[in-house]
Amino acid sequence: MGRPSRPSPSPPVEPTPSHDDIEKGSKRARHKSKVPPPPPPSKLWKPWLMPLVFVANISVFLYTMYVNDCPHTSGTSKCILYEYLGRYSFQSFKENPLLGPSYITLQTLGGLDWTQVVEGKEYWRLFSCMWLHAGLIHLLINMLSLLGLGIRLEREFGFVRIGLLYMISGFGGSLTSVLSLARKRIVSVGASGALFGLLGSMLSELITNWSNYMNKCSALLTMLLIICLNLAIGFLPRVDNSAHIGGFVSGLLAGFVLLMRPQYGYISSKHVPEGYQIKHKVAKHQVHQYVLFGISLVLLITG
Repeated sequence: MGRPSRPSPSPPVEPTPSHDDIEKGSKRARHKSKVPPPPPPSKLWKPWLMPLVFVANISVFLYTMYVNDCPHTSGTSKCILYEYLGRYSFQSFKENPLLGPSYITLQTLGGLDWTQVVEGKEYWRLFSCMWLHAGLIHLLINMLSLLGLGIRLEREFGFVRIGLLYMISGFGGSLTSVLSLARKRIVSVGASGALFGLLGSMLSELITNWSNYMNKCSALLTMLLIICLNLAIGFLPRVDNSAHIGGFVSGLLAGFVLLMRPQYGYISSKHVPEGYQIKHKVAKHQVHQYVLFGISLVLLITG
């Protein structure tokens, strides 16, 4: 006789959950589903305005050198790199040490001249001077600053706010320069006022959005060091530091108005699931942000 076969083991029987267990489990599941997801990361804009400003400044400089036509106005012997650049060659170092056009050319194309702005009422020069540069060295320094500061800010805040900030700072720098040119009687050109405005706006953005920064003191000290170094350059000969200071102050004030962000910990209602109640709700902005916004707006309008 064969060996009797062993019966296969029956599967273990799991206890049937009670009605109370099912209700408690469903409550736990619903509670977990109501936990609000973290807010999405800040949207990064694709910068195009600041690169366009970069191209515009390069184009205007090329046009300035074309109009200048050093070989025709000064003679080939007084033009730098005439053999390679021809009509686009630079004026002599004695006339322009920055490798650029003549004083008369800059004045003709819209340079900031106190007599023509105040007595001639040519107010358009307050804006046109922002697109002119005294020379190739001047242009390269400003464009490197534009790419370093402008693109970063536009990526974070968008072209509308940064475009407004750029123009407000440039106008503020031109206006301050005109007030100081009453004594100097020189022609002032360059995007330096607008660029110092971008630098000032970075400082105001750091102050007004203080809660969003981790290493606050380190960020503040780094920013102050950069600002001091750039302002120190303005005390070199042939540099109009009044435009730098005016642009910086204008950008600082405009930054408090245009670059205010929600404080750290704020969650928008659109990111909270329906029916969920936030126990510790954080206000969108802090009191000091509203105070700085109001004061800066009044100073920009009345100043």
